Amino acid sequence: MADSTAPGEVAAVLASPASDDRPSARAQISGLVFALLLIDDAGCIAEANHAAENLLGISAKRLIGTHLTDRLGISDPRVAQRLAVNDAALVVRDLTLVIGETEMRVNLTASPLGNHPGWRVITLSALGHEDNAPDQSGEAMLSAPAILAHEIKNPLAAIRGAGQLAERKLAPEDRKLARMITDEVDRIARLIDRMQALGSTRIGALEPCNPYEAIRSAIATVQAGGDAAIEIREEFDPSLPPVLANRDALEQVLINLISNARDAAVLTNGAPEITVQTRFVSGLNFSAIRMGEAIPLPIEITVSDNGPGIDPALRDHVFEPFVSSKPAGQGLGLALVRKLVRDMRGNVSHDRDLRSGLTHFRLHLPQAPRRRAG
Repeated sequence: MADSTAPGEVAAVLASPASDDRPSARAQISGLVFALLLIDDAGCIAEANHAAENLLGISAKRLIGTHLTDRLGISDPRVAQRLAVNDAALVVRDLTLVIGETEMRVNLTASPLGNHPGWRVITLSALGHEDNAPDQSGEAMLSAPAILAHEIKNPLAAIRGAGQLAERKLAPEDRKLARMITDEVDRIARLIDRMQALGSTRIGALEPCNPYEAIRSAIATVQAGGDAAIEIREEFDPSLPPVLANRDALEQVLINLISNARDAAVLTNGAPEITVQTRFVSGLNFSAIRMGEAIPLPIEITVSDNGPGIDPALRDHVFEPFVSSKPAGQGLGLALVRKLVRDMRGNVSHDRDLRSGLTHFRLHLPQAPRRRAG
């Protein structure tokens, strides 16, 4: 939370240390993975935790003293009216907010503090992002493709062999039909390979790696395989430390995201634009829950494009298997991205910048531990 202290007894409660070894109230609030804002009786922000800084993209120092409604563009007038009542409790799910120029959907709660009239605690948790909580149904969906792939591959090989044999024996004018069989079998086999990768529970070891090597290798792969000659702009933080990741998995994630950005950018009416940006989000620490542990994810890699954006009906489902807005899409690319990023103990999310017309896919990954001297 911010170093400044809110007035009154509320600040005393937040700042007071625990009487034993338990973390203080301030430490507990600072460690929350959802955004928390303390609002005073004038409707102004008195405190903001690290997650609120990250969600709003503004430091606590700049947030404190500003009015809540100046920071949150609330689309629903009923919610805005309710928030104007200082002592009203409120729980809202799937609320659309405009924060700066970015539109996002959140769950919101407002809890009045009974002993401090007019003061409230506001919490915000973003929707449309990769879910940090374990998803048992999602894991079942990921295991099903692996089982299906195993059962299909053997008969596919037999069908392909029969097609090749038929091609050698058929008259020349009929051989194209046999080739169609083998081509379709190869296409299905490639799909099966992707399904197996999606259902796999294994990933290589996590170790320190240079993120720029993975980024530039992914860019080269996409440019070599693409039909459209689109320039991919690099905006790199030169001081970025090594990331804790699996190099091959990170490169595959970036290939998928950059390929998707290329496919989206070519649909724009103007010149297609793709940008890969890196930054170290110190002070705006992003955390994900993994195995009951809060993990700092300060290394951010963002892939942006100026395409038309994700269909609103799909925004909350783009990381699910078999969900795609492409006419010929299989809906496995982003599902594989989510799985690989989770395996690397990271987080992936997306948002749409309304002012600039850009779609951003953001990776947040852990920093590699510093080596000790000696």
